[in-house]
Amino acid sequence: MNKSRKKLSFRTMWKIHGLIFASPFIIGFVAFFLVPLVQTIYYSLNKVGVADQGGMSFEWNGIQNYIDLFRTEVTTGNQTMIRLFTEENLTMLISLPMIVVFSLFMALLANQKFRGRAVVRLLFFLPIILGIDVVIDMLAVTAGNTSLDTGSNLLAGSYVTIFLVRTLNVPMRILYPIMTYVENIFELISQAGVQTLVYLTALQSISPSLYEVAKMEGATAYETFWKVTIPSIMNITFFVVIYTIVDLFLKSSIAEEAYAFAFSQGKIGVGSALSVVYILNVILVLAVAALLLRKVVKKNEK
Repeated sequence: MNKSRKKLSFRTMWKIHGLIFASPFIIGFVAFFLVPLVQTIYYSLNKVGVADQGGMSFEWNGIQNYIDLFRTEVTTGNQTMIRLFTEENLTMLISLPMIVVFSLFMALLANQKFRGRAVVRLLFFLPIILGIDVVIDMLAVTAGNTSLDTGSNLLAGSYVTIFLVRTLNVPMRILYPIMTYVENIFELISQAGVQTLVYLTALQSISPSLYEVAKMEGATAYETFWKVTIPSIMNITFFVVIYTIVDLFLKSSIAEEAYAFAFSQGKIGVGSALSVVYILNVILVLAVAALLLRKVVKKNEK
């Protein structure tokens, strides 16, 4: 009887093992993403209300919710949707290179061999582990809690700022850009934590023999960085860019506006339409980024 059984080929077993490995993601995707996505698209094509018998009522109105979204509806800050999407995309385009470059820079520093490297890594990643809000609150308590009406949070209430303004009469038009820049560093660190860890792992996986060959060939540190390090981590850079784009969009205010439409204003159809447009916008940005980066990755692989 055992002889009559047909053995599965290696390729078939490989596919079965791959399917088993991916099954948790597939089940989670269908249950927690695909089904709600289909429901959101359906809501966006209907005028959703409350039925007399309870529950939800649906009145088909086609793409009217999408038309109202960009013609008549405004955000909670009285902005048009076109302006909201424009500002969010511009913010993403500005923040993306800053986060990627900063995370690579911090990973290069953390990968260097020096005394106290473990302590430096702990101090850098501690805000990411505890949460940047906790660290900022601790610094605010240490710096003082007297606030100035400047629009800043951490440095605006510090004793240093109060001393500069009230004692030395330093104009706020000079201090405010500096405070904004410094406070953005905290936000930058919080957004670059995962990317720094990924880059650090990638740098440690580069074969030391590549650097030895470059050194024997007389390459400078600058040439080694661009000819060895960057090509070796280009695939990781592709992942970091995609991850950063998704992470920035997840923290976007557009999601808050969709929630406000659906639950605060009772416009579930309009809020669903905003969610659908938001998802399409994210997919479009990811597609463009993936297309451009794939060409760069293939060029460095040659």
